[in-house]
Amino acid sequence: MTIFSWCAGVLALMLAALPLTRESLTRFVTLADISVTTSNAPQIIGHFQMRRRLRLAAMAIAVPVTGLTNDPLYLVLAWCAVTLSSEVRLRAPVYRTTWLLGLAIAVAGSGFFLAQRPVTAARVAHLAILFLVTAAVFLAAKRQRSLYLGGTAMVLAAAFLTPGQPIPARFTEYSTPRPYARGWTDVEKVTKVAPPTCVWVNQMDDSCRYWRIDGSPIPQAAPYLIRTGGAPTRAPFIASPDKKAVVYVDYTNRRMTHQSETGAHPLTGPLTDAQVPTATFAGQSRYVALVRDGAQIIDTTTWASVTIPAVQRVHDLNEAGIVASTASHVMVVDHRGETLMRTPVESSKDSYNLRPDGKRLVVVGDAQSALDTYDVRTGKRLFHVVPHFGSDFLRVGLGWAEDGRFLVRTYNDDLVYAVDLATGAAERMKHG
Repeated sequence: MTIFSWCAGVLALMLAALPLTRESLTRFVTLADISVTTSNAPQIIGHFQMRRRLRLAAMAIAVPVTGLTNDPLYLVLAWCAVTLSSEVRLRAPVYRTTWLLGLAIAVAGSGFFLAQRPVTAARVAHLAILFLVTAAVFLAAKRQRSLYLGGTAMVLAAAFLTPGQPIPARFTEYSTPRPYARGWTDVEKVTKVAPPTCVWVNQMDDSCRYWRIDGSPIPQAAPYLIRTGGAPTRAPFIASPDKKAVVYVDYTNRRMTHQSETGAHPLTGPLTDAQVPTATFAGQSRYVALVRDGAQIIDTTTWASVTIPAVQRVHDLNEAGIVASTASHVMVVDHRGETLMRTPVESSKDSYNLRPDGKRLVVVGDAQSALDTYDVRTGKRLFHVVPHFGSDFLRVGLGWAEDGRFLVRTYNDDLVYAVDLATGAAERMKHG
């Protein structure tokens, strides 16, 4: 909406810059019932010229303020403020009546908005302006037509004009938990997820149309996505590692939605099928990562989110930070979106593990079966070790044990080892 505020301001500035014409002077003396003589004509013309210059100066200040704040009230204030400073005094009871009526409407409207809507800084500023204009008119008006009309316009504008609202971002729309409507299935515990098996969404009213949790259909979840130039593909439906929540595309409003036993929360605005991101759970099911042309990380406890541009994949996530990769780099980002560390990608199959305190990053290399440990604060590699497991080989990093040791899993025997990151010494865990 900012472009409209700037356009309105420029138009008002152009109107204020229009030259003084004989028609405007004639209209003024006719309405004011003033007799024009040779002696007072220069005074009338001088009065209008001064008023025009003052209004032009006021509008030159108001236009950028309006454009930057998206608040049209300042245009009205600048246009009418010159009128309130006028010293022309006319006998016109009808204008005082108009002023009192407008003031009453403005006060009533302001009271209604205060009772029905949240109090914002803009609303407080508008109320302050309303009271200041009211006091100025009552102190200076003395039955002046111009003051009454200008004051009426200003108090009504202060009461009813509101700043323009920015268009909400596509990935930052949240709401209170959505109550379950007819045709919805709640989610308490997810043991087994079965996908839809019908080829087309509306083939028949059968369980094959739905995603199913432990045999129960979930009709609120979209079963398929239809993208241009391709056959329908299954819509994303992801269960959390703790089996207590799912993420899916809502069948009705096409939003990515998180649902648990506490309710359903939209994670995005409405999406076309081509815009649907890949969703994964992380951080012991607390976080949801949405990835498509960048990543959005959402905390399902507070519903706060952070957006990371250009990200193609999210590898690891905990309360200390986020490990994600672009086409060329792996980076550690905090939950405010600030990059803490960046290192080149070695292999697309490498795995990355961020220590719970966020101070160390361990890269499990697929090509060399090596473990590289980085200091997140400085970005420097501290250790490079190649642990040995007899005839077995390193498969993947599992993260940290409760005692602080780093755990890995091997390929052939599928065993779990604790590895010393400084020396590479590996100790088999008893319950691997």
